[in-house]
Amino acid sequence: MSRPIRPVLIASAALAAVVIPQASTIAQSGTGVVQSISAKDKQQGAEAHPQLVAEFGGAMTGTQAQYVESVGKKIAVQSGLSNAQSDFTVTLLNSPVNNAFAIPGGYVYTTRQLVALMNNEAELAAVLGHEVGHVAARHAAKRQSAATRNAIIGVLGSVLSGVLLKNSQVGQVLQQGFMQGSQLLTLKYSRGQETEADNLGIAYLNKAGYDPRAMSTVLGSLAAQNALDARLMGSTDKIPEWASTHPDPASRVRTALTRAGGSARGVTNRDLFLSRITGLTYGDDPKQGIVDGHKFTHPDLKLSFSAPSGFYLVNGTRAVAITGQAGKAQFTTAVYSGDMDAYVRAAFATLTESGQPQINPGAISRTTVNGVPAAYATARVASGSSQVDVTVFAYEWAKNSAYHFITIVPAGSPAVFDAMYQSMRRITAAEATAVKPRKLVVETVKKGDTVKSLARRMAYTDAQEDRFRVLNGLASGATVTAGQKIKLVTY
Repeated sequence: MSRPIRPVLIASAALAAVVIPQASTIAQSGTGVVQSISAKDKQQGAEAHPQLVAEFGGAMTGTQAQYVESVGKKIAVQSGLSNAQSDFTVTLLNSPVNNAFAIPGGYVYTTRQLVALMNNEAELAAVLGHEVGHVAARHAAKRQSAATRNAIIGVLGSVLSGVLLKNSQVGQVLQQGFMQGSQLLTLKYSRGQETEADNLGIAYLNKAGYDPRAMSTVLGSLAAQNALDARLMGSTDKIPEWASTHPDPASRVRTALTRAGGSARGVTNRDLFLSRITGLTYGDDPKQGIVDGHKFTHPDLKLSFSAPSGFYLVNGTRAVAITGQAGKAQFTTAVYSGDMDAYVRAAFATLTESGQPQINPGAISRTTVNGVPAAYATARVASGSSQVDVTVFAYEWAKNSAYHFITIVPAGSPAVFDAMYQSMRRITAAEATAVKPRKLVVETVKKGDTVKSLARRMAYTDAQEDRFRVLNGLASGATVTAGQKIKLVTY
């Protein structure tokens, strides 16, 4: 959760026309014809680029970003969109979410978290090639008529039209995009389009000289990460983190390997890749706040709170998502003019679409939490045949700033988040200084090292071995050998 945080809807309307172009001169898949990126696409991409970068934590710079840029441009020119690498803008985003995407105009993106999950350069090229493939095949334009949502959204832009249910819009947001705080929700591509993008990415890998099997291996790592995240969240839903537009990658691993050919060969540049990504921030950037178990601490904002036991926190650029079997919540902020009642009512108002009846929270109560003035209200909302309680609990942090939780629980369960509301507090300068980021480091396995001994060095108190195996693409039972390079997450 970065600072300052703008209302998410500012960027939404401007991006809708960019991610779904009405027309384009980009090459069709399989033609082999190189065409120039249209001036219209370049203009639309240039307009959307700053907003996308801001939404995903900003653009990274330095040698790591330069390396990702070079690989991205190398694979992008294989698409037929342009034969000039200078026509492409490849950005490494400072985001702890596993995500990658591309938009018309030659703009390609991946997050540092997704890069950290990869194990070689060919996998990086595969992910970026897949995203470019969506653009080259004009999937967004083809799916435009099926679009129901197309914006960068967080809970501030959600539709409260059947809260918490999976078959409702907001239910889907809470189960998928909302889980990550905020992320790009573009069109939901069909399975056929996902397969086509995989196949195009594989074709690009072949043309660039990479091992085409990398598409299968990176999808396998992503599937393993999704399964681990779901288990850590206490959920049976394996929600893909590679944007909500992508189906569970586990279903595509075998297909991608068959397409590439089991005996296919090509470069992977594993050692080079690992040498380039060592030192990446892993997980949350302290400038955006840190999740540590059930606790969230923001050293710049000087605040901290704890979620109840059984809830899982995910920090996003705009907000912190809190999810569990007993309810869902989000911590965020909005413009504050000094009127707490107005602030709480405005937070409720953001939960309904324009033209829909707004939620009336009724009376707003006042209290003090650990010395911080607070205001809160709860509204009961019909959700299909059942009801839910929606609460906004806000804190006046300064005369010109406030923060708030939005929580959703089954009706009649008011105490689920009470402890979390009361845990909000200011932290000291010493506490803020003590917050350290996790870093990805690459080391060489020494004689006597084992998966268990290396996993104990992971900067986590839970699932250390599982995290180590997923991070390094090691299947259950796989071992390490002396001289092998591996990734660790340390403080």
